[in-house]
Amino acid sequence: MTPAKTTTRKTPKKRTPAAPAIDSLPVNPFIFEIFDLAAQQKTNPKKVQVLQQYEDDSVKSIVIWNFDDTVVSLLPEGDVPYGDLKDQNVYSGSLSENLAMEARGGEAATRQDLQGQGRTSLRREWQNLYHYVQGGNNTLSTIRREMMFINLLEGLHPKEAELLVKVKDGKLTDLYDVSFDNIKAAFPDITWGGRS
Repeated sequence: MTPAKTTTRKTPKKRTPAAPAIDSLPVNPFIFEIFDLAAQQKTNPKKVQVLQQYEDDSVKSIVIWNFDDTVVSLLPEGDVPYGDLKDQNVYSGSLSENLAMEARGGEAATRQDLQGQGRTSLRREWQNLYHYVQGGNNTLSTIRREMMFINLLEGLHPKEAELLVKVKDGKLTDLYDVSFDNIKAAFPDITWGGRS
């Protein structure tokens, strides 16, 4: 009898999947869309890449207001009352409560047709944010400043309004998994400090 020939089978090497391509956003995306996409990335370099890809002065102003300790917000901390005057009898609660209600499938003050109602975005309004920080517009009374902020929120897309409410309190990271280190790496041209 002849000995049987033994063969060794090589186990195939596992292929590492290529890194998924970063989704592309429409031209001039909302600020919340940029942060949503960055937060969805699994690695810090990918988060930085998304932020750099959609770099804009409006994004930089938002992160400066949120992360720079020398920017002092002149708005009261916490949630902001939300709702149009015509809706106040129907809807109540804060912006966050209304967004949560809508997410659960209920009616909320945020369920509005954004087409043709004069809606705006932070990309358009970022140059007016100086009204809400120390050293920006000292001629405004506190009540006038707060009313202007509420009017701004009511004119924004609900998710942009929610983002801005978090930013005024320095709590953007409560909404999005994007760290200050990610921001510093994405925007090395920003000088931090010395703003107040």
